[in-house]
Amino acid sequence: MKPKSTHEKHRVPVGTLDFGLIVISDTRYREIQTGAKSTDETTAIARKLIEEAGHKLASVSIVPDEPQLIIKSLNEFVGRRILVIITSGGTGLSPRDVTIETITPLFEKRIPGFGEIFRFESYKDIGTAAMLTRAEAGTYKGAVIFCLPGSPNAVHTALTSLILPEIEHIISHMKTKISKDSKEEK
Repeated sequence: MKPKSTHEKHRVPVGTLDFGLIVISDTRYREIQTGAKSTDETTAIARKLIEEAGHKLASVSIVPDEPQLIIKSLNEFVGRRILVIITSGGTGLSPRDVTIETITPLFEKRIPGFGEIFRFESYKDIGTAAMLTRAEAGTYKGAVIFCLPGSPNAVHTALTSLILPEIEHIISHMKTKISKDSKEEK
């Protein structure tokens, strides 16, 4: 059973949303560069769940664990007005895990509850290892960004338990703020 938002009655319909997925992985990037068969499983899972929810996975980018390439992909998605961006990978503790250090300084507003609840949901499946993820979420230039671990299970858990049940509510809040800001400027 999917969790439901308690704010269903307050939700402003936002229509079909374009999602972007940035897979951050030296291994997956190297596969693409060398023409090897891709072992990426997260894209198929994300596409299936996003489309079943009535939205669209509009763009996928696979980059290595390099800050400048992560930011470049992020800015390309924002420039294309993709409102929901998911990153997969780079949230752990290894020296090459740079997603959090790269993206969170860009956040205009943080959504700390996302990381907390994600770790709680993950704990149900993987136990205390859930504390090793530094999953985060926040807003950047009119988009909401969810930074997830690079496992297919993490993408599934985040989408089904947190992101998809709440995304319309999040976007309607962001659009309300954008609308209010636009009116105040006039």
